[in-house]
Amino acid sequence: MNKLKWAMQTALAAQFQKYRFGGDDPLEGYDCSGFIIEILQSVGKLPLKGDWTAAGLYHQLADLEVPAPKEGCLVFVCGLNTEPYHVEFCLDEEHSIGASGGDSTTVDFQAAVKQNAYVKIRPIRRFNAPLRFVDPFKFER
Repeated sequence: MNKLKWAMQTALAAQFQKYRFGGDDPLEGYDCSGFIIEILQSVGKLPLKGDWTAAGLYHQLADLEVPAPKEGCLVFVCGLNTEPYHVEFCLDEEHSIGASGGDSTTVDFQAAVKQNAYVKIRPIRRFNAPLRFVDPFKFER
């Protein structure tokens, strides 16, 4: 199985996992960047050691930026200062999967349930903010 297909399976297998601020594993929960780190590390696209935020991931992978989303891309949601604050994994040109709905207070299961915070599939264009797309599989297609 190629790396892109493996990454897709890893992403989809985590659907409905709870959100946890600062989380980066399936047992305790994921935040947005922790979820992406798990996907990319599972296929050798990131080192096993590191601590990345959405902005940190973008800056590390910015040379792989592409103009539009496609399967396997990362979608970065940017603030007014254009710094990314959220990241998700593109399933196709229209949908992404990501850990969302929580915030810094989402540190346990009860908070995740109360905030409806979990790994979910949603339309990419739902974001009302500037978007950037990065393709970690750009040279393997």
